[in-house]
Amino acid sequence: MAFIVVVGLGAVAASCSPSRVIEAARLMQDVAAGDGPSTLKEITPKPERRSLGHRLGQQLYEADIYVPADRIAGTIVLVPGVSPKGRDDERLVAFATSLARAHFVVRVPELSGLRQLRVSPGDTQVIADMLRLASTRDEEPSSSDKSVGLVAFSYAAGPALLAALEPDVGPVLDFVLLVGGYHSVEALATFVTTGAYRNAPTLPWQQATPNPRGKWLFLLSNADRVESATDRRLLQEIGERKFDDPEADIADLTGQLGPEGRAIDAFLSNTDPERVPDLIRGLPPSIQADMAALDPARRDLGTFRPRLYLVHGKDDAVIPFTESEVLSTAVPDATYFRVDSLAHVDLGPSSWFDAVRLWRAAYLLLGERED
Repeated sequence: MAFIVVVGLGAVAASCSPSRVIEAARLMQDVAAGDGPSTLKEITPKPERRSLGHRLGQQLYEADIYVPADRIAGTIVLVPGVSPKGRDDERLVAFATSLARAHFVVRVPELSGLRQLRVSPGDTQVIADMLRLASTRDEEPSSSDKSVGLVAFSYAAGPALLAALEPDVGPVLDFVLLVGGYHSVEALATFVTTGAYRNAPTLPWQQATPNPRGKWLFLLSNADRVESATDRRLLQEIGERKFDDPEADIADLTGQLGPEGRAIDAFLSNTDPERVPDLIRGLPPSIQADMAALDPARRDLGTFRPRLYLVHGKDDAVIPFTESEVLSTAVPDATYFRVDSLAHVDLGPSSWFDAVRLWRAAYLLLGERED
């Protein structure tokens, strides 16, 4: 009840649509509830979820599609995060179902690399192709005149943003929502390895405690890109050992590393943010190339066409909130919501102020629909 009261007060101040005020509150309540009970579940029929194969040219893509049981008012391509369960992750399924209850057709592509805890430039192509397919709406002709959106979380936000920049994708994409995303790969690497962050090169570094698994996720994502088979094996073992237990001793493995492995170990062991650019330049060329290909900061974001909504938690220990701050200034007319406590990408408000901001994001998202 308190949540409804708070968002209601925010709605009055903003002179919002009364019906959408209530619907946005119900959507946020349903997202926070996950698989649990909510008002939205009580008043809307359960959407249909089915798996489909999508062909574009010679490429066949797998995806899940969530179809509202009643009216369709828009289409969203929802990118799964870095998780072994991929598009079957319970949190993702619950979120996709919530969006479908809000009258969006939701398409969730299979990104096998993310299931293996890897983010790669190839993900950008898959997401772009899924948006091209979504714009045709072959499986759901009733959505042919509706808006098309893209939603992505965390590390997947980079490939999603780059996909939206494709020349033939931007014109058919109406909006993008990124939760806990990033702007600069170098800034992200700096935070992951040293805990240092800032939103401008001229400002002093701020310090936080990053999630210790972040650097080992980087290692697992890049271990197979080195040329040395011995280093590949050792780096994989180091990553698995430390990912399971960040306090695990790896001295027996690091002592066996060759030049490529030592360069990666030096990068991950560094604690000085000023050394990060040089250490990146010392990484194997294949890793540098992939980092560059996944870096929105290297692109002209001033040409970004869809409406961009950004949500980020100040307490994020995976990607610092300053990354969304910088992104919000790089993309014209971006709308940025910083909340105090979001636990990276877990969309459950923990305070009245956070509830108002998240409700406002939900309100704008629902406004992207076309009846």
